[in-house]
Amino acid sequence: MKTSDFNFELPRELIAQYPPAERGQSRLMVMNRKGSTLEHRMVKDLPSIIESGTLMVFNNSRVRKARLFGVSEATGKKVEFLLLKKHDEITWYAIAKKLKHHRTGTRCIFDDIGSEIVTNPNVQASASLYHSENNNNEILTLRFDKPIDDTWLDEHGHIPLPPYIKREDREEDAERYQTIYAGEYGSVAAPTAGLHFTEELFSSLKSAGIETVFITLHVGLGTFLPVRAENIEDHNMHEETYFLDESIATRIEKAKNEGRKILAVGTTSVRTLESAYKPEGYFQRGEGSTSIFIYPGYKFKVVDEIFTNFHTPESTLLMLVSAFAGKEFILDSYREAVKEGYRFFSYGDACLIK
Repeated sequence: MKTSDFNFELPRELIAQYPPAERGQSRLMVMNRKGSTLEHRMVKDLPSIIESGTLMVFNNSRVRKARLFGVSEATGKKVEFLLLKKHDEITWYAIAKKLKHHRTGTRCIFDDIGSEIVTNPNVQASASLYHSENNNNEILTLRFDKPIDDTWLDEHGHIPLPPYIKREDREEDAERYQTIYAGEYGSVAAPTAGLHFTEELFSSLKSAGIETVFITLHVGLGTFLPVRAENIEDHNMHEETYFLDESIATRIEKAKNEGRKILAVGTTSVRTLESAYKPEGYFQRGEGSTSIFIYPGYKFKVVDEIFTNFHTPESTLLMLVSAFAGKEFILDSYREAVKEGYRFFSYGDACLIK
């Protein structure tokens, strides 16, 4: 199957550059797989659309301010890194723009400089960078001169907005590019399906007899790295870490055994559920890792419905929902969404695939 089979035309003006004025006020396309029908609703209508007794599974990972700007001591030019994962107190794995221009041993000075090159010794940190022998040299290692934690990043880092948002991050993004239930730091991109949910909506879902639980998958390269292979079967997913609490696993198993529907909120919840479920009929408890790549032909074991945003062309996320609902139905639905002026991607509108 070709990567190009998952392409579609999207006018640039439909790529949402900002969140809606109010959280939860987005449009919702309801996609019915069995009848191949579409319905245009609003996210706030979910309690009247979802079947009572359904178990909704959310990803509560928190986005860290993982985007760092600095200055290369070798060239004096601005550099930009995205921290992926902490190795120890002073060592982080990262990716960088213009990777080939970064030589092993280069020292960089980091500061709260944003898009301007200024320095302030009071908040400076420096790091030497090294190329990894693995991952086709896509990942760098940054070794800092002092411990770098989320407290430091909250003060001096930047929210890592996706590259299709063509602007610098703003103060409002620190709150709006984060779900209201975000817990443990660890993601470099938001589980964006959850951005639509408010306390009022959770209350309405509960009143409608809909159960909600929270799991964790820290979003990394496995979720957002582009598919560069011509054939999708040749694409390798990067590993991501997830955590499934004992009590939550028990509640999901109970819902499944009772024949109640399991609705995954976001593709990261889908990947966690499908990865943690074992052939013996139970979910792996505790911490795990997954590099699962779901594309057409995959047989779903757990998930009955998906709530998600609209995804980028030729992405693993688009391939996942195509595996769930059929490639032609998904692409037809996306064409309808374009025709109807839906807003796409992270800050855009949503769809419920039933």
